[in-house]
Amino acid sequence: MTEAKIGVIGGSGLYRMEGMTGIKKVKVSTPFGEPSEAITLGTLEGTRVAFLARHGEGHRISPSELPAKANIYALKSLGVERIVSVSAVGSLKEDMEPLDIVVPDQLIDATKGRAGTFFTDGIVGHVSFAEPFCPVLRQLSFEASIKVGIKVHKGGTYLVVEGPQFSTRAEAQLYRSWGADVIGMTALPEAKLAREAEICYATLAIVTDYDCWHPSYEWVTTDMILTNLRKGIETVKRTLKLLLPSIPKERDCACASALKYAIATDPKYIPEEKRKELGLFIGKYLAKEENVSQA
Repeated sequence: MTEAKIGVIGGSGLYRMEGMTGIKKVKVSTPFGEPSEAITLGTLEGTRVAFLARHGEGHRISPSELPAKANIYALKSLGVERIVSVSAVGSLKEDMEPLDIVVPDQLIDATKGRAGTFFTDGIVGHVSFAEPFCPVLRQLSFEASIKVGIKVHKGGTYLVVEGPQFSTRAEAQLYRSWGADVIGMTALPEAKLAREAEICYATLAIVTDYDCWHPSYEWVTTDMILTNLRKGIETVKRTLKLLLPSIPKERDCACASALKYAIATDPKYIPEEKRKELGLFIGKYLAKEENVSQA
């Protein structure tokens, strides 16, 4: 079922897509539980879109409790091939100022124990993740941000921490020594799961603060972040209206075939329950292998 080929995951401050027409809300059940929220389907600037509020209406789901598997599976089941994620981040670099937009190209995983793969319980898969964000979708996101006329940074390393607490000063200095550019709590495991689902994934990161390393900040507060976030979200909304119609219908990036050589388990050893659970992702590959073995 193809309801929409483009998905938007709204982060803190973005709980609905204004300007969408022909709206309907769809509750999707998945083998991994319920998504964060019912998915909103509609048309924005002539483009069919599936929108999901990552933290749920009213921001009721903590970063550590996000049902990331269910969210990605639900979007995939609706036909989504590309996801634009919106995320609030803190800056670890002087030149990445509050209200700037960053389109990151790298990730560092500092989360603790989040379920970061669909391949468990009898099936092993190893996808390439050297380039964690789709290069095509990143470029289009950058170009749309430029057209809006905001200060945008092309590339950067997004460090993902567990949260929900903000960093200590010692941690912030450590992360800066690693060469990270921004810090947030939600890009992982989303990006990993999207790659396993063969969905292109890119992030529009809104800088809300300088974390706690900067001499002008004694500490980071939620009030400070939300004030800047409200301003940044308006910019992102304008960017999305330019970005979504610019996305081509066909894909020629590696994301579209990420599982082609990734499944390490011999098909005859994959449990039937797992075949059904992941059929949406792996069914086409298992069918090919089994046809070859029968020939």
